[in-house]
Amino acid sequence: METTEPEANVTRIMLAVNESSIKGYPHASISSRGAFEWTIQKIVRSNTSGFKLLFLHVQAPHEDGFEDMDSIYAFPEDFKTMKHRDQTRGLRLLEYFVTRCHEIGVACEAWVKEGDPKEVICRQAKRMRPDLLVVGNRGLGPFQRVIAGTVSEFCVKHAECPVVSIKRSPGETPRDPVDD
Repeated sequence: METTEPEANVTRIMLAVNESSIKGYPHASISSRGAFEWTIQKIVRSNTSGFKLLFLHVQAPHEDGFEDMDSIYAFPEDFKTMKHRDQTRGLRLLEYFVTRCHEIGVACEAWVKEGDPKEVICRQAKRMRPDLLVVGNRGLGPFQRVIAGTVSEFCVKHAECPVVSIKRSPGETPRDPVDD
């Protein structure tokens, strides 16, 4: 990606965002919202013209290709709508962050990629060369990290740019800390 002349003096911050894992809650995750709000409050502040936020949402492919085993697939078109539904959810997620940026006057771009989130985030950070990568962090304990894994730790170790990992506040932790 070439940097245009007006962007030469702009700090580019990539934010890796994801959907909430809480069933029935089709919005940005607690960690993603927290990372975004932290970035706006602590880094951007009132200098909205000095920054460009780059939102990346990575959709992990389903191992078996099916998200909802109770669905009935009777026509070839049914499978197309399943893939379209996943894309739509990802776009709705990004729409939230893009809308917030426009409300406060911060330039932004957003895109959806598919793959292993930790690998794709690091690959896109290398390709886009942001000044900073901001990721949310669920604050899992050692046992939960082994079971659930942690994208933020991987990015801190492997991204080719500075990484800030924003831990969610204790008051925002759901009953099951793996939920986000």
